[in-house]
Amino acid sequence: MSFVQQKKMTLFDIVNYTLLTMISLCCIFPFLYIISVSLTHFSVYVPYEFHLLPEKWSLGAYSYILQSNSFMSALQSTLFITVVGTILNLVFTFTMAYGLTEKKLPHRRWIYGLVVFSLVFSAGIIPTFLLVKELGLMNSYWSLIIPSLTNAWSLIVVKSFMDSLPIEVIESAKIDGCNDLGVFWKIVIPLSMPALAAFVLFFAVAHWNTYFNALMFLTDSKKWTLQVLVKSLVLDNSATVAGMESSIGDSTPPSETVRSASIILAILPILVVYPFLQKHFAKGVMLGSVKG
Repeated sequence: MSFVQQKKMTLFDIVNYTLLTMISLCCIFPFLYIISVSLTHFSVYVPYEFHLLPEKWSLGAYSYILQSNSFMSALQSTLFITVVGTILNLVFTFTMAYGLTEKKLPHRRWIYGLVVFSLVFSAGIIPTFLLVKELGLMNSYWSLIIPSLTNAWSLIVVKSFMDSLPIEVIESAKIDGCNDLGVFWKIVIPLSMPALAAFVLFFAVAHWNTYFNALMFLTDSKKWTLQVLVKSLVLDNSATVAGMESSIGDSTPPSETVRSASIILAILPILVVYPFLQKHFAKGVMLGSVKG
């Protein structure tokens, strides 16, 4: 009887599931449409006609983009910013967070107070732009990496996570003669793998999706990131944007298929990586919120 009662759906459940299904379809259909357009053969593509599945399949638009110098240059720029930026983010965030957990650190409360203060009050766009300009980082990849080596929210979450680690293990390592660097590398980092995996995803997605700062700091189109290039492709009426002059045989694909294919290629790496880190993502954030 209890099993039947648990399975019995109420009116609220029916309405709730219906609304969630409709919202999910509203989110999925545009994505499916972009995939359909990107895979449609040039000869059968008709603008402004909706087809959930292509009438004739083709990877021509993807081949066209991958052969272009501008797309490959943007891909290399984005990969460099993402890989280098994520590694430096992890180093600076986790080392500083570990330092803030050490009670013997001089003026620890003042430093942590400044971190919390910067979480509430940020400098803003204009001071950041002037700082990057004065440091001579304009039109450099480092302008997208150095100003965001860490942030207050990440520091607070990682520090809270490290505060929740068993202090007995750390003290035992110190008694055995392990110095602070050894404790951090051999004890704290292995125990912080859930938080580490979560913030790899956080930082990698943030760098991969860099758009506004790249648009503001990178004036050379050869150094554009993928997101800036995709914006140019989507807003420009021509498929040959920013030096995209490759071709497939004697034909050039319609601009709409090129735009759709570029959007898919821009988001595909994150879609592939996210499922592998999702369980660590949720676990790391929840564990980091245990202590304040």
